Amino acid sequence: MIKKSIFVVEDEEDILELLRYNLTREGYAVSTAAKGEEAVKEIPRKLPDLILLDLMLPGLDGLEVCRALKKNPKTAGIPIIMVTAKGEESDVVAGLELGADDYIPKPFSMKVLIARIRTVLRRKREPAAEKNASIRIHDIEINPGRHEVLIQNEPVEMTFSELRILHFLASRPGWVMTREQIVDAIRGEDYAVTDRAVDVQIVGIRRKLGPRADYIETVRGVGYRFKEQE
Repeated sequence: MIKKSIFVVEDEEDILELLRYNLTREGYAVSTAAKGEEAVKEIPRKLPDLILLDLMLPGLDGLEVCRALKKNPKTAGIPIIMVTAKGEESDVVAGLELGADDYIPKPFSMKVLIARIRTVLRRKREPAAEKNASIRIHDIEINPGRHEVLIQNEPVEMTFSELRILHFLASRPGWVMTREQIVDAIRGEDYAVTDRAVDVQIVGIRRKLGPRADYIETVRGVGYRFKEQE
């Protein structure tokens, strides 16, 4: 049986060794990096099954590492669990909006961390073919595989989560989707996120769509839907 692999990014040596020891004992293959720059370089080479990412790193911090990995098509689909010492909501929300899958605050219980890792690894995800299929609707083309959104053939920059939400809604025009359905579809079931986080993503998408912002319709008290083609 092939071991699941975990890449740990942590600059505190004692915590790094503690994680390496316990994860190895649980049967995982473990790779590590103490700096954000090293992680961004090594993770695309190793392509682990999951990334455990400390946010408080010297130099390139955890949020920048997360942003870089989610923009890289080779690593965009690898789940990330953030580890934060701050416990500040702004850091957690920022990480989730960049595409991280979960978070755990320091100090943490190793049993709780292992449980979180198992949960993230077993989440059911959409088949790659459907999840990465290119969509053209109205005058918008969305290609998740290339992390690309084109409006009238002109590129529009979006974050990983914004693109996934836009792709999910646009692939089901006319269907009303709740916030919970949107979260489940792009990151798996039982993902801990507030309704506000989804709303923030929608605001960002609409802003980037410009005059086409009304393609995403709000269904009051329910959720959102993408406007059907006329």
